[in-house]
Amino acid sequence: MTKGREAILEQFFNALISGDRPAARGVLNQLINADLPAERIISNLFWPTIEHIQQLYRADQLSNLSHHYATRLMRSLVDQMQPRLDQADRRNKRVLLVSGPDEPEELSAQMAADLLEAAGYDLYFAGGGIANDEIVAQVGQLKADILVIFGATVSIVPFTRQLIDRLHEIGVSPRLQIVVGGGVFNRAEGLAEEIGADLWAKDPIELIHQINAEPNRRMNSDQRTVGRRRRSKRIAAA
Repeated sequence: MTKGREAILEQFFNALISGDRPAARGVLNQLINADLPAERIISNLFWPTIEHIQQLYRADQLSNLSHHYATRLMRSLVDQMQPRLDQADRRNKRVLLVSGPDEPEELSAQMAADLLEAAGYDLYFAGGGIANDEIVAQVGQLKADILVIFGATVSIVPFTRQLIDRLHEIGVSPRLQIVVGGGVFNRAEGLAEEIGADLWAKDPIELIHQINAEPNRRMNSDQRTVGRRRRSKRIAAA
């Protein structure tokens, strides 16, 4: 996607926001027929496009209809891409992945889930709208090694902090690694660290690299509680 990348992104974006399903599939089929790996299609086409759509929507530069067209159509294309991902050897590590409750956040998290599973992790993707108590219970039942919160919205940040505090308080999985990324964590610098995440990443590819590279990184108890007053200002600005 190096040559003509911007043109391809623009063509794909225009097809999505206009609800032109054949045109959107046509762009994708061009890349598949050119033998572009599925991972690159997700990271270089799907991810930047959904990020751009979200930026425009938050800025009131995209209608609700176009937003719905784009996210619904994109989900069907992401579903089609998952079977094309090359699967690495299993790592025998269980990952529970949750997200913000809105369609775009769940869609971003689904991309992360598909790529993490392809990278060899045993992936359990719950999406958004799950109560903290259920997440805590599921971490214990699965004996999860990693909890990923990807694509969080501003409204669930306080619940995310409470979730992290609760997991550390009861010690349901003492060696659990907590990773956040996407969504509000991309727009509020330092927020991920302040609420006590062990790792953070801006996109699904970086998420995998971080988890692979830093399997033993954990925040200590002092680091989990810093900056809470500053955080409220960052959240409001995100």
